[in-house]
Amino acid sequence: MRAILSALVQFLRTVTATRTGQIALGVCLLCALLAVFAPWIAPYDPTQKHYDTAGKLLRIADPSFTHWLGTTSLGRDVLSQMIWGARPAMLVGLVVALGSAIIGANIGLLAGFYGGRFDNLLMRFTDIVMGVPFLPFVIVILSVSGKSLSSLILAMTLIMWRASARIVRAQVMSLKQMPFVAAARITGASDLAILYREIAPNIVPLALVNMAFALAWAITTEASIGFLGFGDPDVISWGSIIYDAFASQAMYRAPWWVAPPGFAIMVLVSAVYLVGREYERVVNPRLAGP
Repeated sequence: MRAILSALVQFLRTVTATRTGQIALGVCLLCALLAVFAPWIAPYDPTQKHYDTAGKLLRIADPSFTHWLGTTSLGRDVLSQMIWGARPAMLVGLVVALGSAIIGANIGLLAGFYGGRFDNLLMRFTDIVMGVPFLPFVIVILSVSGKSLSSLILAMTLIMWRASARIVRAQVMSLKQMPFVAAARITGASDLAILYREIAPNIVPLALVNMAFALAWAITTEASIGFLGFGDPDVISWGSIIYDAFASQAMYRAPWWVAPPGFAIMVLVSAVYLVGREYERVVNPRLAGP
């Protein structure tokens, strides 16, 4: 736990050391705050229908002082839906990134440390998972288990750990040859103690980098699933907002409905990627250049 906290502190210090990192981290924190305080920040209920003074439904109304981003085909406030849409994006992204990092790190630790047939078995299993197409797999799982956020998180976590496992394994194979591991063996430490007390803390920075990139990929996939119509119908996400606009044939005549969620996805994913990129420059100094 101490190693994880130390790595997190170092992560924040490293990312905020540059202007790019500060801006990217600020965008991520802003989206996180929107997700947490959405019920208090959103001007309206995202499912509430709005009517004009004559009692007519405000279908695809232009942006105004009462509805800053206009309304949908059902008379719902787009700005309120945008704010609420940050919730599933951040929730799915964070849980999937954490879950895939834990699974991938443990598989990589065990495979790299023990080697031999055990390593071969785990890596062949990883190769099989690597060969599974990502988006079709998630869609199949959702079709079988039902359209819900929990099913989406489970499906994405079951397949997203594969790259992390390979990277961690390569690092562990190098670390287990280090003198501190030999010293731990001499003192009589068990394999698990060596693995999780001596080696694991040294792969935490690498795991954090993989988490950042997994977070960006998870947010993109969650939006893609929503746009394809496979998302939870009871959850408003940025992807589902674009899907509703597409289904209402308003993609071109209501840009205020389509552009904001697309822009939000682009900005958040770019910010998460830049955060991971800035930290990766420390983990892999060769990226910093001469």
